Amino acid sequence: MPSPITAGLHCLFLLVTACCQTSQDSNFHPFIQYITDSVLGEESFQSEMQRQKRNVLIFDLRPLEYTVDIEVSLMDSCFLEPVKEYFKKLSLPISTNISNVEMTVSKIDITTVCLLSGENKSCCSCEKGYAWPSAVCGDLITCPSVSLAPDLPCSYVMEKPFCGPYCEPQTEDLCAIGEPIIMNMSVRLNKSSTVYWHNLTDPSSESYKKYKADLEKAFNASYRCLPGFVSATVTGFRPGSVFVNYEVKAGAASFDQIANSNKIVPQFLDAWYQLDQATFTMKITDQTNFTVSPVDIFEGDTVRLTCQINSTSQNVTWYYRDQIISTGLQYSINVSTKTSWSTLEIINITMKDNGTYGCSFTKSNNFHTLIYKATKPIVVSPLHITPNVNNMSVVCNSPEVQTNSPLLSCCIDRHIPSLTGDWKVNGAINITGVSIFRGNCTEYKLNINESVCPPEMSGTVTTYTCELRTGHGARHSQNISVMYLQAARVTISSSINSFISEGHPFNLTCESDMSNYDSISWKIRSADRIKTVDCDTCIKNSNFSAMSVLTVQTATQDWNGTYICTFSQKYLESSANVTIEVISLPLKQNILIKPIAASIPCEVQQALECCISADTAENYSVTFVVQENKFKVGKNLKRNLNCYVHNYREIECSKEKKLMAYCKFMNHIGQQVNSENITLHLIPGKEVSCSDSLGIGVEGATLIMPCTLNNSDYSGTRGNATYKCSNKEWKLARNDCLSETISNLLTQAESLVNSPDAKARLPAYLEELKKKTESQQNIINTSPANLGAIVNILYMVSSIPACAKELVIENFLSTMDFIVADSTAGVWEDLNKEDIPKSSLLLQSVENFAQLLQPVNNAIPSVFANSLQLQGIVVTENNNSCYNKSFHSTENLAASVFIGENEIQTLPQNSTVVSVMYSTLGNILPRNGTKCVNSLLITTTVSSNRSQKFNINMTFAKKNSSLKMPQCVFWNFALNKRRVRWDTHGCTPTEGEDYVICYCSHLTSFSILMSPDKPSQAIYMPALYITYIGLAISILSLVACIIIESLVWKYVTNNTTSYMRHICILNIATSLLIADIWFIVTASINDQNQQMSRGICFVATFFIHLFYLCVLFWMLSLGLILFYRLVFILHNTSKTAQKAVAFCLGYGCPFVIAVITIAVTLPRSSYTRKDVCWLNWKDSKAFLAFAIPALIIVATNLFITAVVIIKILRPTIGDRSNKQERNSLFQIGKSVAILTPLLGLTWGFGLATVIKNSHEAFHILFVLLNALQGLFILVFGTLWDKKIQEGLLKRNSMSKWSSQQTKSSSLILVTPMLAMSYPFSRTFNNLCGKTGKYRVSSSEPSSSSSENTSKSYSLLN
Repeated sequence: MPSPITAGLHCLFLLVTACCQTSQDSNFHPFIQYITDSVLGEESFQSEMQRQKRNVLIFDLRPLEYTVDIEVSLMDSCFLEPVKEYFKKLSLPISTNISNVEMTVSKIDITTVCLLSGENKSCCSCEKGYAWPSAVCGDLITCPSVSLAPDLPCSYVMEKPFCGPYCEPQTEDLCAIGEPIIMNMSVRLNKSSTVYWHNLTDPSSESYKKYKADLEKAFNASYRCLPGFVSATVTGFRPGSVFVNYEVKAGAASFDQIANSNKIVPQFLDAWYQLDQATFTMKITDQTNFTVSPVDIFEGDTVRLTCQINSTSQNVTWYYRDQIISTGLQYSINVSTKTSWSTLEIINITMKDNGTYGCSFTKSNNFHTLIYKATKPIVVSPLHITPNVNNMSVVCNSPEVQTNSPLLSCCIDRHIPSLTGDWKVNGAINITGVSIFRGNCTEYKLNINESVCPPEMSGTVTTYTCELRTGHGARHSQNISVMYLQAARVTISSSINSFISEGHPFNLTCESDMSNYDSISWKIRSADRIKTVDCDTCIKNSNFSAMSVLTVQTATQDWNGTYICTFSQKYLESSANVTIEVISLPLKQNILIKPIAASIPCEVQQALECCISADTAENYSVTFVVQENKFKVGKNLKRNLNCYVHNYREIECSKEKKLMAYCKFMNHIGQQVNSENITLHLIPGKEVSCSDSLGIGVEGATLIMPCTLNNSDYSGTRGNATYKCSNKEWKLARNDCLSETISNLLTQAESLVNSPDAKARLPAYLEELKKKTESQQNIINTSPANLGAIVNILYMVSSIPACAKELVIENFLSTMDFIVADSTAGVWEDLNKEDIPKSSLLLQSVENFAQLLQPVNNAIPSVFANSLQLQGIVVTENNNSCYNKSFHSTENLAASVFIGENEIQTLPQNSTVVSVMYSTLGNILPRNGTKCVNSLLITTTVSSNRSQKFNINMTFAKKNSSLKMPQCVFWNFALNKRRVRWDTHGCTPTEGEDYVICYCSHLTSFSILMSPDKPSQAIYMPALYITYIGLAISILSLVACIIIESLVWKYVTNNTTSYMRHICILNIATSLLIADIWFIVTASINDQNQQMSRGICFVATFFIHLFYLCVLFWMLSLGLILFYRLVFILHNTSKTAQKAVAFCLGYGCPFVIAVITIAVTLPRSSYTRKDVCWLNWKDSKAFLAFAIPALIIVATNLFITAVVIIKILRPTIGDRSNKQERNSLFQIGKSVAILTPLLGLTWGFGLATVIKNSHEAFHILFVLLNALQGLFILVFGTLWDKKIQEGLLKRNSMSKWSSQQTKSSSLILVTPMLAMSYPFSRTFNNLCGKTGKYRVSSSEPSSSSSENTSKSYSLLN
């Protein structure tokens, strides 16, 4: 069988032979000969044919077909067309036999035609019906001499020698055959966009059409030779000069093919378009393989993005949200050597890295830029772990837990093949478990062991951490908290043996072995009902151990039942219980006695009666006890009461006396209670004046009977009625019986405060209290007992913490508003006379209620109730700024409260700050003397314990702007009993025109006090300082005076008159010293608002009163002695008689006045004032016991002073010279200066101070003169006394001159050294009627006249 090459050569030979035979005239001979000679010699041909023949002979095969490519080279291209025409006209098939081999040529086609193009290149084209094989598609480069004619074949550059492959018949796998692709391309025309752009936006414009037509013509001409070319279409224009967007529809073309086509575009386009060949760009967006690993991306993963193309490129660029990515800490970029693929690694990806990522491969030359572009959205998810529980509590000693251990698990929401995980344990209790991995979950089964969970560590939390990892870098953990608990062992003990009587106290102690509990609760199970003990004052929980003590002060039937004490720790509760049976026994206040106080004649029976409610089944043993004598009695039913009566007769009637009796109730367990005492007054031998069903008594006797047992209309109510025997009949003196409604309210309140569930029952009770108080308004307006009962009720219920609900607060405030109405003013005056004024108790009730308010939803509502308003806040983390509340009353008065942020932030969380405004209560509270409340009253309380200093600022509008001297005051509850009053401690006022600002350092109830007739604050403070400083100076001066008198006593008491004068001065100094000391001590105590017992105040007042009276009466004695010596010159009385009169007058009269005053006023508790330790004025007028003697003494001494002045002015024999007149005036002035302090005339200025609207100068003058009275006595009574001066000189033996002076007459002038004293002898000569008459020339005194003159001098000096 011949080879294909041999067969092909044979065929060519036959074709050439046939051509020569049929065309004798043709000129192809040389050409054929050349081919024959050059291709095959005859020998070789013959030899080949023979081999073929042998093959045929050997193998019996059917004929084979061969397709042979034969390249025919023509020396001259002009032969090309004739040859092609010849082959077309050739008649086929042609058969021949060569060397016995039958051969047939069935078809001859020209497939490929190549023309020389340069020295080493040819331009080859395929004939019609033929195409280039796909193996050379990418290498076909269009020849530069391309014609516009679309019907001409495309020629491509081939290297010489061209050895194929040649064009082949068109099939699907050839270059020009197959589905074309669309290439999006663009190129720029360097045209001004401002000129052309407007026209090119409108596809219907002529410019648009022209541009489109010309450009499409050029594009079609230049791209038509691309493999599989279909068309080139302009799709639009865009600015940037002018960019042309167009599509080329053709087969897959290589970069060089497109670049070559771009290069020849200008050949087919007018130069006017200014096409920029360097701007040809083609973007391919669907031929890049973009992959992301991993598929599910979580925070923390390292993500790999890979882009790959099927060709090479020059560079690669990565983008994130159109921003170029560079290699850095988070990004890592790798590129292949041929730039056909690239990877981007994003390290530790986060949620912020969400978005679109893109890659761009670029290849370009001078005529073409090829861009492969691809994008991919990246979604980063958090690695969210879902545990089966977040928190778990496990009871270690629970058998169920130890049998079936708890399972912890952590899962994610999708399946990740590479997911791994582990568990970590962190906690004081280290209980581990077994880890199991299932799908997308990891589980941890705990191994519970009670030995590693001791009781003291109950409540400890262990944290179990599961960590899951994706395998690509992302990891996340989740904590599960497990609280390990131990069931507590609780014990409960009682202070009693399961039984307790009503009214008796007991306590229960509950203890647990678990010290770290969350809460302790107490409940009482009685019958089918369980009630919670909600009593803050009853339950005390230890801060150091797991112990709770429930203390019941007064047992009632509400406390009967089984007590359950529960320790709670999270959801775990451990309990213990004990049963307490409350045995009936009447409460002391519920035992009614008759009579309460009565008179009993000698040996006359008096019925003593005790009654209790009949609603008890207990059979009590009742005994009456009278003066230690016991009498057992039986029971009688009287209405709804069990009454016990004993007829007592007193047989010892020797004297009048008071007997005390009471009844004793004992129940079956031996516990007992005594009633209140029955007071019996024995009246032996006296005539009975009143005798009826009420009782027996003498004239003026008092009888007190209970309202319930009385046969009057007050049956069934609490309280008592007081009768007085007058004109032989009992007359009702005082009715303290309660109305039945208020009596029931009081009984309910007593039961409520002693009940275990008082807090739960309080709202309903307050609502009932408000309604019934309103209905009893008329009775309350006239009955102190009923109003006082309501105050007591409010005080009792204020000790119960109340929920801060608007209705609860409104009911409480409304009840209070009813009882402080203007119509009750008269009743309040009576109630304020009690040891503790009821108005003070009412104010205390509101403070307690406000302080114990418990917030609802972290809020305190604002509530208004006519004369009262309540506002407040709850201190929380989000509400801890300053506290600022304003109040306005119906009388258009305003007040505001401000507490700074610093103070508020010192309070613990959930503390409350509550303020209450009262518009009428301030007028009900007792006054401080003449001062009255001149503003609203504000109470501010804080629920939590606070620091001792707590600054608060309040602004009060003045009610009456005419009042003066404002004081910022608070109601001081800390003082004893009747000493409760307004207090200024810790408060400083700042006065405005119509308001006062108070700065205080503590919290309670505040207001301002102002006086209608006292000087303003500007005068008050200087007067206060003058008082303290003056008294201090006086005390020192008086001490000096007493010392000086003691030193010179023997020198100055050598005659009766001098002796009596110095006796008076010494006692005046001593009494004034003691009085001043008592005064300054009590004044300082009052100013410092210190608590002082009532007894101390009585003692201080007594001694101040006594010794100031002693001062005045000794001054009176001194004045009387002076008067005696001036008027009765020739009369002489013994020293003993004068001294006796002086001491009786100086100490006896004051003592009698002081004792009578305290004896009269003390029993009525009206001896002292409420605000200061001094004699009472308002209630008893005890102050008159000082004022009247003082005024009488001042008037008397003023008269004596006038006598002295008259004596000085009395005419002498002959006319006076001017000098003598001046001397007389000077002597009068000196005499007044000396006598005024010694005779107490300065006290006369006190009269001006009590006159209303007196000038402020009188106040200052009075304070100044009397505060310095001791100094004046020292100067005028001692230091200016000539005899004292001489005595001091003698004592100190100063000089011979001093000795001579002591020997001379007392009428001689003093030496120049003592000239400041002026010759007092001359003054007293004038007083005796000898002024200007005598001229002393010797030291010899005359008889009695001289002695009397000397005595008068001594008195004045």
